[in-house]
Amino acid sequence: MTKAAKKSLPTRITRAIRAQVPRKTARDLWNRLRFGAGAPQSDECLWVDPMAVNHVYSGGKTFPLRRHNSGQVIPGDWDLSRLPLPESDKALSCRLHFVEGVPWSETPIYHRLKAEILAGGRPDGLKDLDALDRRYARLDKLWSYAKREGLRPRSETPESYRREHGGVLVHIARDGTLMRSGGAAHRFAIARLLQLPKIPAQIGAIHPGALEAGHLASLRQPPEMPRG
Repeated sequence: MTKAAKKSLPTRITRAIRAQVPRKTARDLWNRLRFGAGAPQSDECLWVDPMAVNHVYSGGKTFPLRRHNSGQVIPGDWDLSRLPLPESDKALSCRLHFVEGVPWSETPIYHRLKAEILAGGRPDGLKDLDALDRRYARLDKLWSYAKREGLRPRSETPESYRREHGGVLVHIARDGTLMRSGGAAHRFAIARLLQLPKIPAQIGAIHPGALEAGHLASLRQPPEMPRG
């Protein structure tokens, strides 16, 4: 084992614990027993049209659904709790910056995060203003890359995440409607601004009706590679 690999091992273990990998692994086995080879896998990568994701899951106060529910097959009427997708402060700030040329430091999201940091908070894990500036410098690079190449799966990034954990999170309703409930808001906003045809997304909760109707199978289809 190399020195770099030894150094990164604690980081990988900590990341796996935070991502609830042991629980998700057990869920994957249970899903396989119940639904066969086509069962959903936690954190798996789906391919979605960002312009077709126009709803947000609105039942979070009574029935929260987040990343830890990734790949969980949940019956009931939770998937009927949906509202039109609003423009978040992150999406608004991305539009102001990338389309209208407003500096990050003058956008609503920057002002909000800066105020929280100065008040002693660590919003989105940002510990100081330098970390805040580094975040938005990285987003400028992500925009340039996505404009040229599109967005690649999280598992293919240098950080090597488990499957698509940490990516654009979408829950799948019985009728195939994709619903956002937070997660990778900047990436999602960039994808919509660029009108990318398909982007990688992390599976959230899924209604059994969606499995029966074959919606998961279609979302697993990666984009076609250009011929040349």
